[in-house]
Amino acid sequence: MEPLRVLELYSGIGGMHHALRESCIPAQVVAAIDVNTVANEVYKYNFPHTQLLAKTIEGITLEEFDRLSFNMILMSPPCQPFTRDLLIETIENCGFQYQEFLLSPTSLGIPNSRLRYFLIAKLQSEPLPFRAPGQVLMDFPRIESERPQKHATDAENKSNVKKTEPNTCFDRGPQCSGKDTILFKLETAEEIDRKHQQDNDLSVQMLKDFLEDETDMNQYFLPPKSLLRYALLLDIVKPTCRSYGSYVEGTGSVLQTAEDVQIETIYKSLTNLPQEEQITKLSMLKLRYFTPKEIANLLGFPPEFGFPKKITMKQCYRLLGNSLNVHVVAKLIKILYE
Repeated sequence: MEPLRVLELYSGIGGMHHALRESCIPAQVVAAIDVNTVANEVYKYNFPHTQLLAKTIEGITLEEFDRLSFNMILMSPPCQPFTRDLLIETIENCGFQYQEFLLSPTSLGIPNSRLRYFLIAKLQSEPLPFRAPGQVLMDFPRIESERPQKHATDAENKSNVKKTEPNTCFDRGPQCSGKDTILFKLETAEEIDRKHQQDNDLSVQMLKDFLEDETDMNQYFLPPKSLLRYALLLDIVKPTCRSYGSYVEGTGSVLQTAEDVQIETIYKSLTNLPQEEQITKLSMLKLRYFTPKEIANLLGFPPEFGFPKKITMKQCYRLLGNSLNVHVVAKLIKILYE
């Protein structure tokens, strides 16, 4: 069988391309397209031999698309509300069979709670063997069963998310153990329960498996102002935890590197202390941000993935935040190809 000719749209830093490689299906990326010049620098750094077009999709003519002679498209479009409905309408009109998913890397044992929407489609008359009409699958399909997954949500009602009032929480025990473990942040009861379940799920790897060993971490420690300002908002995890998420300001979890310090003792001692003493107490936890490399590891990027030197730290974090999980996409590509 001839290798597939793949067109990569909204290519970003190359997450789809890495996923295609990991899937091991016979394929070649004939072109990548993205308008983000910073992301394109990273893409070229990692895939110097792939044709990269710094254009919007609307700026490419049908003749140019035809010349690429592709038979597979990988894309990660912007998170805009009209994207899904317009996409489904288009692929249905063109005769594609498709299936929608809501998947998190935790289903593959990766300690990253990052639920994302995915859609796979194939131009054929017969339905996909795992097709569940009107449903969004919450797990990877088992092709051999040829039956819809049990864990599915109705596509029409998936926006009806149960809301709970936020709680101001205080830790009652060591992190990552015990049902009473609660993070020091404003969060919902559902979020607390999810983290408890994940930290006790032995099928999920510990965060320490994704951390760097030989890197100067001084630049990643939280500055005093951040410690004071975000003390009750931080999602604090230890290397032995099995969950990496986010806190209300949008940044990912922070790592407590002083593992012998009891976090509940530190936070309970903050009440009525002057700001300088609060900072001194919080500094004992030795909290740091995850490095870009560690986040790339959690996203499934291979060891050889890197950033050009001219890309700033802030740009690295922003680009990774807009990327996807390579392992999840690789598995979906294999499912579609089979």
